[in-house]
Formats: sequence, C-alpha cells, structure tokens
Amino acid sequence: MNRSSFKIRAWILALLILLAFCMFSLRLMNMQVVDGASYAQEAKVRNSLVQTLQAARGELVDRYGRPLVVNESCFDIVFDKTAMIKGQDNEIILKMFQLFDEAGESWIDNLPISKNQPFRFVEGADSSVSRLKTFLELQEYATVEDVMLSLVERYELEEYPPLTQRLVAGVRYEMEQRGYSINLPYTFASNVSKQLVTTISERSDELPGVRESESTTRSYVSGDIAPWIIGLIGPIYQEEYQQLKETGEYQLNDQIGKFGIERAFESQLRGKNGQRRIEILNGMVENVIDEVEPMPGHTIALTIDKNLQAVTQQALADHVKMLNETAEEFKGREAEGAAAVIIDVKTGDILTAANYPTFNLQTYNQDYAQLSQDPLSPLMNRALNGAYTPGSIYKPGMAVSALAEGVLEDRYSTVTCNHIYTYYQDYQPQCLGFHGNINVMDALKYSCNIFFYDVGRRLGVEAINHYSSMLGFGQPVELEISAQSGQLASPELSASHGSEWVPGDVLQASIGQSETMATPLQLASYAATIANKGVRMKPHLVKSIHSYSFEEVLQQTQPEVACDMKLEPEIFDIVTEGMERMAEYGFAGYPIRVATKTGTPQTYGNFTNSTYISFAPADDPQIAVAVVVEKGGGEVCTPIVRKIYDFYFGLDQTDSTGTEQQLLLQ
Repeated sequence: MNRSSFKIRAWILALLILLAFCMFSLRLMNMQVVDGASYAQEAKVRNSLVQTLQAARGELVDRYGRPLVVNESCFDIVFDKTAMIKGQDNEIILKMFQLFDEAGESWIDNLPISKNQPFRFVEGADSSVSRLKTFLELQEYATVEDVMLSLVERYELEEYPPLTQRLVAGVRYEMEQRGYSINLPYTFASNVSKQLVTTISERSDELPGVRESESTTRSYVSGDIAPWIIGLIGPIYQEEYQQLKETGEYQLNDQIGKFGIERAFESQLRGKNGQRRIEILNGMVENVIDEVEPMPGHTIALTIDKNLQAVTQQALADHVKMLNETAEEFKGREAEGAAAVIIDVKTGDILTAANYPTFNLQTYNQDYAQLSQDPLSPLMNRALNGAYTPGSIYKPGMAVSALAEGVLEDRYSTVTCNHIYTYYQDYQPQCLGFHGNINVMDALKYSCNIFFYDVGRRLGVEAINHYSSMLGFGQPVELEISAQSGQLASPELSASHGSEWVPGDVLQASIGQSETMATPLQLASYAATIANKGVRMKPHLVKSIHSYSFEEVLQQTQPEVACDMKLEPEIFDIVTEGMERMAEYGFAGYPIRVATKTGTPQTYGNFTNSTYISFAPADDPQIAVAVVVEKGGGEVCTPIVRKIYDFYFGLDQTDSTGTEQQLLLQ
C-alpha cells in the first residue's frame, strides 16, 4: 500500500469517529437537556417502594365491655435483606444473640428441637416436627441427629459448636418459613425494650440490614381468664399460607389465629391492610405517591363475664386443693382436673367456661413444652371437650321422661325401694338406702337408684334416649369453637365395639352410668333446659361484633331455640321441686331458692368423679351451672356452686357487672 492511499484511509476513519462522537454528543444532550426532566422522573419511579400498612387486629372484650385482649404499641427488630450483606447472615445472627443475651431478652425460635444437649424433639410438638422433616426432605423416621445434620449442612454451620449450631439454625429455619426475601423483611424479635432498640441503633454499622420497626403486640389483659376460649395468634405455616395466599390478604410473615375465638373469627378480627407507595431518591424518602389507609378489624364482645369466670376458676382450684389436702384415699384425695360451665337460662349465653388446671396466654409460648408434658393436661378444654359419665345428675332427665310418657302418672306415683332391685334373677343392683315407697320428688332428693332402675326398665332405652336427645345428650354442639357431642348408651353403640346389649345395661343407663357421656357444657345446657321448662337454647360464646372503636354494633347474636320439648310445664315444676329438696343439704337457709342434683359416677379402678348441676333462683331461673371434678371421690361440689351464686347474685357484697372487685385483686 502506498503512502497516499494510507493517508486517505486514515482521514476517512477519523471522519467516521468524529461523526460517531457528534451523534453520541447530540443524543446525550437530548437526554440531559431536552428530555432530562422526564428521564429524571422516570428514574425516581424506578426507585419507588411499596410498603404494607398493617391493619390493627380487632380486640376482644367480655359481655360488659371489659378488655380481654388489646393491642399495645411495641418495637420489633427486623432483618431487611436489601441491606444485609450476602453471606454474613450467620455472623449477624450471632452478634444479635450476644446483644439479646446481655439485655436478658429473647428472640423468635420455633424450631421443635431442645436448646440443650443431648438434643431431642420437643414433647407435644409432633406436627411441628413433621413439618420440619418435610421441609428438609427427610423421612418421618428421621432422628433428631439426622435433622440437626441436615440443618447444619443447609445453613453452613459446620465451624460452630453444637449449641451455637442449634440456635443459629432456629433463626435461619424460621427465616425461610416466614418467606424472608428482598420484598419481605423477617421479624427477628417482637416487643423489644426501648433500651435494646437504642443499643442496636447505636451499633448499626456492625449490623447491616438490622433495623427497628414500630408494631403492635397482642396483650392478654388477664391471660389466665378463659384462655381456651379466647385463643392465641401465631405465625402462618407454609401449608396454611398455601390456602390463604389466594385471598391476597396474607404474607408469610403475618400472624393468624391458632385456636379459640382468635381462630374462629380470624376474618372478622384481621382487618384489611393498607398500602403506601413511596419515592426513594439517594436512599431518602422524597415523596408519598399514593396511600390506601388500613381498615382495622372488628372488636368482638364475648358472652363471658370476666369477673364471674375468675371467681369460678378460683373456686375450682380451691376445691381441688382442699380435696388433695383433706380428703381420704379414693374419696377425693386424688382429685385432678375440674371444669364448670354457667349458662344464661333464657338466652343460651355462656357466662363461664372454666377449667382446672389452667394456663396463661401471655406466657403460652414459653410454657408450651412444660404444659404439653403436664400429666394433668392443662391444655385440655375440659369444659367443652371433656366427655364424662354424668352419674345421678342424669336422674332429673329420667324423671322428665317418665312423667312425659306416663310411666309416672303424677307427682304422687311411687316405686318401692327395698335396697335391692330384684326384677331380674341374674342381675340385681343395689341402692345406697332403704327408701320404701318413694315418689319422684323424694327419689331425686335421696337419689334413689331403685326408683330410676324401675322407671328406666319400664321406659326402655329408645324412650330414654328420645327425651335425653331433646335435653341435649349425644347431640352435636353448634358452637363458635370446637365442642364435643358426647354419646348416649344404646344397643347400637355397644354393638359398634363388639359388646352385647343386655337388660342390665338399661338399668345402668337409667342412673347415668353405662356408656352415656356428656361434656360440662352439655350438662349445663341440660340443667338450663329443665329450668326453662323444656326449651333448650342454643349455647353461644359471641354476644356481639362491633367496629374497632366499639362505637358501632355490626352484629348482635339473637337467642335461638335449639329444641322445644313441648311438654306440660307441670312436669318441670315437679322435677324442680325434687331438685329443690335435694338443695336443702347444701343451701339450707340460703337467701334464694336453689335447685340442685349431685352425681358420683364411677370411672375406673376405685375412683369416682363428682358431678353437679344446679340452677337458681329455682322459682325464676336466671343461670344454670354444671361442675365436674375428676376423681372427686363423690365429694359434693356445693362449695364451688355457692361461691358462684354468692358472686353472681351479689350475696358477697360484690357486683358481677361492675368494676373490678377486691376479690379479684387479691
């Protein structure tokens, strides 16, 4: 190539480069000057962030508006993945452990493995253990060692000692369960003290991605008052989220009701989250583009009387303690659990559903391992789900059946009691006394077995169960939360488990033995039905639903008749008179008329339970009560019921509908 040709090509290349430079300069000028404003705005939009505005969860109050569950402002510590340095999760978590330990505060850890060696699965957490194994793709038979090994590998914890591995794994597992991501921060700890929040803020340079978040926490004003009824909230599990995500209302880091009213009325309590879109410029909030305000959940008023519930729970505890300390062997010394239910006769409102032993919602999560292993089963809702043989408290219902069917013509009809029932040659059960010719009212007073053996034999099991069903025995309980149905002894029930029904079974069923079982709720409803002259009201726990501020009533529960036996009122007057006669033993001289019936059903071994039904005033019933004491040894439950009536009717100078009483403050 000659020198002239080379110069020409060089000039052409230079011109092309100059032309390209001019074109880029023109384009840059156009972007910066002509379209600069629009591009700047576009850049801002691209750096926008959508924030969820959490709706306040509805609160719970008792029938008089006294708080049971309220929301309180608090501070949470959260991990924000947008600021967290990749690969430093474990180091940050360890620093957080140190700060929390120094402050004496705890963090969220739901891993169902003990925190001390030797590691073991947490007792009573079978479903959580199964969920963990499924998450790690392990077989159900995998040991705790298998699970720990998988966690260590998953979260790269090989360099740490075993106890540290366990603690870090607990946080890392929970982070995954809660869907920790760029769009979803993870709550490391809730309700943290302001002092610890300040400490973390001061050390923010060492803790990238860790920040405080203002939130609310569920505060259980009286955590041991009806905890089985109120319930608890907790984190959403993966399987729950799969069902809820279609609603578009839930995120993996949300909380939902786990049991009780908190669960049953989740949709009413939850409210609707709001949303805020903000513009970010150089890491600072420049503008709020749009905002949708959150709508708080509804406040629910229960039928429970908070103060009466407290009195009843304490009465159960005192009674069991008294039996444990003073009763004879097999006569109450071994008393364990107990339950009591109080119902408004006219409306079906459940005023009290009390259990012993109890637990505290405020410390439920910390206490769960201990509670789940307690042989007395404090987590069991005996009042609604404990099925018990009623014993002699079944006899008023038998009297109703016999009078309705004409087996007893009137109040003067008698049966002869000679201590032994001799109708059958091969089965001759006994009575506790020799009552001679006895009418139905005195048969209830003295609880004469012979009387009810005879009327039961003449009625037959079909008629017995017909009337018992109308009184609520063996019937499904349509309550807002879970409640057992109980069962009625019958040939069909016996056949279902391979037993032969014999004539003696009718006799035993007639005195509330055999296979008949009922819950304390059903027993209270049964007593209320007798008090209400054969009209059984549908029991319920929710009195009304209000706006969050409690200013507007959104829904009011109306009394609903579950069954009207349509029998002559005289039948119930006769039965009530018999129950009043029995009340002379425990309520002689009492200011109001009381109707009662006691029971001592056999359970197993040499043990008997104590059962009790009552309503008052007998001449104008307002409330009905049922009490069951496991292994109560037949010890009469009158002291419990007297305390209930004293408080409810203001006979101890307290007011069940007023302010907190001195009794409750001691």
